[in-house]
Amino acid sequence: MQKEGEKFIFPGGGTMFPKGVDDYLNKMEELIPGMKDGTVRTALDTGCGVASWGGALLDRGILTMSLAPRDNHEAQVQFALERGIPAMLGIISTQRLPYPANAFDMAHCSRCLIPWTDHGGVFLLEVDRVLRPGGFWVLSGPPVNYENHWKGWDTTEEKEKQDLEKIQDLLESMCYKQYAMKGDIAVWQKPLDDTCYSGRSEDAVPPICDDSINPDAAWYVPMRPCIARPSPDFEHLGVGQMLKWPDRLTEAPERSHMFSGGSEASFRKDTQMWKGVLKYYKTLVPALGTNKIRNVMDMNTKYGGLAAAMVKHPVWVMNVVSSYAANSIGVIYDRGLIGTVNDWCEAFSTYPRTYDLLHVDGLFTAESHRCDMKFVLLEMDRILRPEGYIIMRDAPNFVQNAKILGEAMRWKCSVHPTEDSLNKMERLLICQKLFWKSAQE
Repeated sequence: MQKEGEKFIFPGGGTMFPKGVDDYLNKMEELIPGMKDGTVRTALDTGCGVASWGGALLDRGILTMSLAPRDNHEAQVQFALERGIPAMLGIISTQRLPYPANAFDMAHCSRCLIPWTDHGGVFLLEVDRVLRPGGFWVLSGPPVNYENHWKGWDTTEEKEKQDLEKIQDLLESMCYKQYAMKGDIAVWQKPLDDTCYSGRSEDAVPPICDDSINPDAAWYVPMRPCIARPSPDFEHLGVGQMLKWPDRLTEAPERSHMFSGGSEASFRKDTQMWKGVLKYYKTLVPALGTNKIRNVMDMNTKYGGLAAAMVKHPVWVMNVVSSYAANSIGVIYDRGLIGTVNDWCEAFSTYPRTYDLLHVDGLFTAESHRCDMKFVLLEMDRILRPEGYIIMRDAPNFVQNAKILGEAMRWKCSVHPTEDSLNKMERLLICQKLFWKSAQE
């Protein structure tokens, strides 16, 4: 990051890619050809810094969830979101990441300094849980290529050699295969089927997880040092088995009927419905589809239908599935989108003023018995940028109450019928957060 005048400039270089992120990605694409043809669509970047890797991948048709904590580097994720790059505050520590099992086509760590083999390998096993069968784990930085770099890492050659061997041994015990290693980049691939798992001895370490906890459960679920074995019920869940991007966006995946209320017919209907709804939204919010709106959150989605309808717009969408709703988040990842689980009775893991548009569909009808509307709207105000927009669709009584509360927070709000003028069960609330400053004393 460099400061030029009143602006910060992000040239794209990093500790492990001093020649720029594009050069780094070119080398990675040589090792993983699937990054170039739509086979790899979703990625997870652990310890993302200011998310230069994820930002550059957007231009290559790969959507990345960039993840970093608020540590001694402070506001890395805030910088990422200011740049218009998908990112969340998060850390691999004791609780599962808020993502489903078998979600990402690729996971990446560039000098993220996570102790992958500590505590029974639980941190790497959590990445394994969210990585799709046949997916790729990419590591650069210590201890990869230690022979040429160990002196600059303030360590010893023997220690880095041992660290790399520990990682390789752990991955081999998890049935991973070394896919490629060249220069500073090492790539391993998760098994595509369960042949290797079936051949492991009963006392092998790490063990296969028992069935007591759903692999998709991701809200306040402790991490465990065991392998979350993919279900044999799926035939098209792995990388290379699914349709390539963008075809996977509109094709109903296997998981579309694997949760309560889900079906392939419902998925197709939802996809078509949101195309029409988006056209209507544009008549109410003309900024939609322009460069005024970049970071979008769909706060209560089922299949990610609005995000799919907006895929050709200059936006990215954070799809949020309620932790108390049917667990459909896996479908969103299957279609090549990204998202997270959240309980809207709590704060969302992001910095203030980081989203340009918040879309809220039926949240208060579903969860007003648990979550006080006032506190949810205050959280929405916290994460929405000044002059950002809110589109809320819900029952008329909730819309009216939200209008009163929103105007009390200095939102400019108006109530409208839905795209179906005969629909008396729902109304739309369109609000814009005004830019204001407190009076000077």
